[in-house]
Amino acid sequence: MLTSCTIRLTLFYKRMRAGNRTVGGEGSFTMTGYVAVAEIDIDAPTARVWNVLTSPEQLKQLWFGAEVDTDWKVGSPITWTGEWEGKPYQDKGEILAVEPDRLLKFTHFSPLTGQPDVPENYHTLTYTLTANTHLKLEQDNNASEDEAKHSQDMWEMLVAKVKTAAEASE
Repeated sequence: MLTSCTIRLTLFYKRMRAGNRTVGGEGSFTMTGYVAVAEIDIDAPTARVWNVLTSPEQLKQLWFGAEVDTDWKVGSPITWTGEWEGKPYQDKGEILAVEPDRLLKFTHFSPLTGQPDVPENYHTLTYTLTANTHLKLEQDNNASEDEAKHSQDMWEMLVAKVKTAAEASE
């Protein structure tokens, strides 16, 4: 049964400076650039939401049809392989932190941005779950307000899909 929910989205338009915003968990790090945040309350146990965030079948739906490949171990690679607007692509990243039912953090780089594949062009995506099953997704290292707003719009769709999938599964 789906219940009504509130999606709270915040976009940090201030450029984050090193040391200003530290995110906890394994290997704490400082978020940089403009940070897009999407949050949603989900009427499902955290274990069910975690399954949606990490199962290959669910991920394909969440990531706009891309095949997501990883073993979810810290230090392991993660890839997204798919097609966007008729062009094949393979995005990549690295798993930074995994705390089942609580925290999932990884880097993400897409060659579709046209940027060079160098560390400063990677984003860090952090999913945080709380006991009330509140899901928060943060993406750092957006170069501009417009880029952060674009990311926010995309992540708003993704967290809504997580909610729908978690509440529908038993």
